[in-house]
Amino acid sequence: MGFVHSWILLNCAAIILLLPSLCYPETAPYSTFARDATAAPQEAYYDYIVIGGGTSGCALAATLSQGSKVLLLERGGLPYGNPTISDIRGFALTLADISHSSPSQLFVSTDGVINHRARILGGGTAINAGFYSRASSDFVARAGWDPQLVKESYEWVEKKIVFEPEVKQWQSAVRDGLLEAGVLPNNGFTFDHLIGTKIGGSIFDKNGHRHSAADLLEYAHPSNISVHLHAIVQRIMFISGAKPKANGVVFEDSNGMKHWAYINNGSNNEIIVSAGALGSPQLLMLSGIGPADHLEANGVEVILDQAMVGQGMADNPLNALIVPSTEPLETSLPQTVGITAFGSYIESLSGIVEFGWANSLPPELLNQSKQVNKMTRQQESPEVKAAVDSYLASNLQVGILLEKVMGPASSGHLELKTLDAKDNPKVTFNYFKDPQDLHKCVKGMETVIQVVESKAVSKFRYRTESVKFYMDFLAALPLNLRFKHLTTTFSLEQYCKDTVMTIWHYHGGCHVYKVVDHDYKVLGVDALRVIDGSTFPFDSPGTNPQATVMMLGRYMGQRIILERSS
Repeated sequence: MGFVHSWILLNCAAIILLLPSLCYPETAPYSTFARDATAAPQEAYYDYIVIGGGTSGCALAATLSQGSKVLLLERGGLPYGNPTISDIRGFALTLADISHSSPSQLFVSTDGVINHRARILGGGTAINAGFYSRASSDFVARAGWDPQLVKESYEWVEKKIVFEPEVKQWQSAVRDGLLEAGVLPNNGFTFDHLIGTKIGGSIFDKNGHRHSAADLLEYAHPSNISVHLHAIVQRIMFISGAKPKANGVVFEDSNGMKHWAYINNGSNNEIIVSAGALGSPQLLMLSGIGPADHLEANGVEVILDQAMVGQGMADNPLNALIVPSTEPLETSLPQTVGITAFGSYIESLSGIVEFGWANSLPPELLNQSKQVNKMTRQQESPEVKAAVDSYLASNLQVGILLEKVMGPASSGHLELKTLDAKDNPKVTFNYFKDPQDLHKCVKGMETVIQVVESKAVSKFRYRTESVKFYMDFLAALPLNLRFKHLTTTFSLEQYCKDTVMTIWHYHGGCHVYKVVDHDYKVLGVDALRVIDGSTFPFDSPGTNPQATVMMLGRYMGQRIILERSS
């Protein structure tokens, strides 16, 4: 028996040494299962095909790979080894990169607001400001999610990539300023969504190094998952019948070569779209699911006339003040947040601002921006113009205070602009169309002003500069393509409308109960789900949505595994 036992142990040890990927998870950058799509087979079969290796897609694919063969298709590359992505100081540089290979793809809504969509493994978590905060218990209840599984799914994410930030001078001052302004109570450090002032989590560690949803693939079963990078999914394919059934996708690699991926036979095998609030409704339309008249007008064969695809597009409006500092400030992205009872969230950033980024827009947008800015600045007094020009000519130490409107109540729609999935669709957000949003913005900006005038923050300000000057200064910057009125800095209502920006929390286009059901299955077809922020029907969860979008990927992965085993 001793010999047999020893023989078994030796052979097991040999197997472990020879096949480590079968026994141990793999760390980034995933050399055994992540490769450029040019190396993908022309045709292959899987149990699940996940389209979009972003905030939800990475968590979802990692979870599903524990018991099934999974293909994850990502239109961008790896986030590793790029200092503008990995270092906290590269945040603005990533957004300013407008090259064709940029991890941040620029788009401008029809409202004249400059925005970005991620084009990299890890999605928005690889290019965002890193703030991590869970959704409110009310949001979880309205979504109909299991609270215990939600909690476990958040913790699964947090164990891998979330940290308690080191709060330094500017963020501490903003925290104290919020408390002076009456945003109470002081909730300290917490991931939870609580009325008052708190310090949230961060996906930047103590060294300022970014961790992203791409790191969640370290949870994946290496021999069960394939990740194809620079893979542009052009359409989902369907088997016709009484009810169309998704059975595969066509994707292009960076050389323009086409590849086909199919799901294996079996009632539980599926295609899951996690391409984000722009990409998911766009891909459904390109695949023939959407408003029939719009699809036909663009030459797309209609698989399912679904009028609600692309509807309900919303982006939380952001407005801000820039406060030049009398002393050096740490480089910080949001850590402190004020969660007001009236529906506005107050956050802050600090560091050196270089205004040369304003010239990094594409030529056609840059010309439009300069024309709008020229008309705006003609309205300035000589004193304001001279002061603003002196600031624009230098690199400034600044603190930035911003407010984001909860919800929002206003929404718009998305339409196809071309039939190429690489191109941005046309999107309208209708900022402040609903008066509720404007009311919240005004109250939010009143709170921001109170924080700026607080004892805690005033010690960083130049004594000669007023809040009115800060409003004039921000209005002079080419932060959007909207004309500024004579009353812009005399009326908070006009200031909100004229200086509106994005906080990159857009959502909608594939709402639950309108495009997908409670289990995120696309209504009217089989073997197809959408799992990402495009499904949120009421608002963007929490102060910042990334925590909940990652949680949703893990949550639904667990639910799907349970369905498969039942």
